[in-house]
Amino acid sequence: MTHSLAALNGQLLSSAQIETLVSRALQPSDYAGKRVLLIVPDGTRTCPLGILFKAIHARIGAAAKAVDVMIALGTHQPMSDEAICERLEITVEERTSTYKSVQFLNHAWDDTSALCEIGRITKEKSLELSGGLLAEEVPVEVNKRVFDYDELMIVGPVFPHEVVGFSGGNKYIFPGVSGPTVLNYFHWLGALVTNPMIIGNKWTPVRKVVDYAASLVTVPKRCFCMVVQPGTNELAGLFFGGPVEAWDAASDLSRQVHITYKERPFHTVLSCAPKMYDEIWVGGKCMYKLEPVVADGGELIIYAPHIHEISLTHGHYIKQIGYHCRDYFTKQLERFAGIPRGVIAHSTHVRGIGEFRDGVEHCRVRVTLATGIPREECEAINLGWRDWRSIDPAQYANREDEGILYVPKAGEMLYHLRQRPDWAREM
Repeated sequence: MTHSLAALNGQLLSSAQIETLVSRALQPSDYAGKRVLLIVPDGTRTCPLGILFKAIHARIGAAAKAVDVMIALGTHQPMSDEAICERLEITVEERTSTYKSVQFLNHAWDDTSALCEIGRITKEKSLELSGGLLAEEVPVEVNKRVFDYDELMIVGPVFPHEVVGFSGGNKYIFPGVSGPTVLNYFHWLGALVTNPMIIGNKWTPVRKVVDYAASLVTVPKRCFCMVVQPGTNELAGLFFGGPVEAWDAASDLSRQVHITYKERPFHTVLSCAPKMYDEIWVGGKCMYKLEPVVADGGELIIYAPHIHEISLTHGHYIKQIGYHCRDYFTKQLERFAGIPRGVIAHSTHVRGIGEFRDGVEHCRVRVTLATGIPREECEAINLGWRDWRSIDPAQYANREDEGILYVPKAGEMLYHLRQRPDWAREM
């Protein structure tokens, strides 16, 4: 059964309303003696995770044999016990009392001993799911700890997303707690389709891959999908049910509240990364969500003085290949045979749309970093550089009539032109 609650007349959901929905959705008797694993996001997603965690634990914790938490890291860095407490909005004292029996688990995507293969995407299925773009056999691996439980309960927000269209639902399993092979496969598929053609669309080829892979996980799955009100940590909607059904409803609301339409493109965009993005690997979202409104030849500046790393996990690969458009890679794939395709996909998303003609790359827009990353490092990876100290963000505010857009918290809201530009229609 699906349960849902959406805000009316601009009123956000109260804690009492959220707790009531959780009580309606979960019956303690259904969980008697069962082991439940909550799969939740790390700190790079805005959402009031604490109220959901506490309400779920209060509702079924006494009846269940276990209610544990796994952080759906994908390839992100693991979280400390203290950081997980902060993510769940519980104190150290509560951790040692009310929640002392809860296990905190970090997904380990690069630990082969932590993974198990659950099936394969055949070449024929790959061709079908990808819309004819890829035909290859792909082993599907997932964190083997999920099979220690009687139910997986996904709890996380839904936002427009550059790889899959809208985040949430089964995406918390793939790539949230999956192995690298299928992760690299569908990130590359997203890169082939391109960010502007994927982001903010629901039933994309990548979503089809994610849902198919999740169907191979035989443990029963249920899902709380949150839709966060922009600029807040409060909810505009909450949806519960199967991962596909809950996500389907939540993404419809996300489309309404998380997309801002502009009448014309901007020659300059100052995209300010919030502190939750601590490296370019995640701070690249400040480009993904704004690329559609940058004018041809325009400049997008990622302003993030707090970012000093490209990526702790993948930075050595990025330093080898740099940031380039899709065609730079597709027209000379043999050069990059040893680079994970998920890394290449990230490169193309950050650099944006472009062409590769006669050995020369022509990108539609300029991407500049105003971060703690040194100039020589930015130039070596094919991105522009500005000294962040030379930028006063306030000087960019309220200048849309001049073709300058200022976004003080970028990365989650998608910006689109009301009328799709020629370059997007031609892709």
